[in-house]
Amino acid sequence: MVINTWAFTDATTKSWEVLNMTGSAIDAVVAGCTVCEQEQCDGTVGYGGSPDENGETSLDALIIDGATMNMGAVAHMKRIKSASKVARLVMENTKHTLLVGDEATEFAIQMGFKETNLSTIDSMNLWKQWKTNNCQPNFWTNVSPDPKKYCGPYKSNLLRQSKLESNHVDIKNHDTIGIIAIDHDGNIAAGTSTNGAKFKIPGRVGDSPIPGSGAYAMNKLGAAVATGDGDILMRFLPSFHAVQAMKHGHPPKHAAQLVIDQIAKYYPDFSGAVIAVNNYGYYGAACHGFDKFPYSIANPEQNKVSILYTTCT
Repeated sequence: MVINTWAFTDATTKSWEVLNMTGSAIDAVVAGCTVCEQEQCDGTVGYGGSPDENGETSLDALIIDGATMNMGAVAHMKRIKSASKVARLVMENTKHTLLVGDEATEFAIQMGFKETNLSTIDSMNLWKQWKTNNCQPNFWTNVSPDPKKYCGPYKSNLLRQSKLESNHVDIKNHDTIGIIAIDHDGNIAAGTSTNGAKFKIPGRVGDSPIPGSGAYAMNKLGAAVATGDGDILMRFLPSFHAVQAMKHGHPPKHAAQLVIDQIAKYYPDFSGAVIAVNNYGYYGAACHGFDKFPYSIANPEQNKVSILYTTCT
């Protein structure tokens, strides 16, 4: 089976084709993520989206092999389009788990990837409009000048104590494609790919490339992926905890809901979703802050790609 966040059905279709050609779960996850990177899914995956405060696009990706618990990730990688393929090579060709920044780019070039500008006319226009709008919205707090009125540079001002708030996340700024695949041998893999949050502070990394946050997988238990407000999600390691909940007997939907409810206790205004799948292929999803959350699936029962919806709390 293959299941992924959002109605990114081209990615689901590609992953399903790979599985039906007896490809591995890892092959399927990387292939699906690559489709979204090429298609710039909703502007939140791949090149030409989510410019940071300097107008630059950077990419994050994660690949987890649930059979071996080996994994590879890249974060804040610039000038390389194929983030998920590079993450796979971190897993397969190094003893590391996560490479970041310019050094991740250098690794990709060494592995044969072509360096290219990730910005597009659309992403630069988006950034220019943001600058014209006094850099609104942004991710600064407790600084001067007032970040709700002015652009930076900023200085710390702890006298200006702002209320703890969730970030600016909606259906078009949700950060991630997360994919789970189970292959013919019963091996499970999971992965993510994203270009992060629009207008993030340069250097910011969200939940997507963090094992246990953006995705997690263990053959004997199952897998989970998360999407939404990455800065909030990563504080709770939702994918890891969803898999652990299944270990303790919770069905996938209940496991996902437990995680979402825990986050909402601390951040009632946050927006996010979790998909969980156990090692038998049973699945479920839970969400918060959206009206409803679409996800895409293909399995032997349906033998086609379908979009399902879950109502959010």
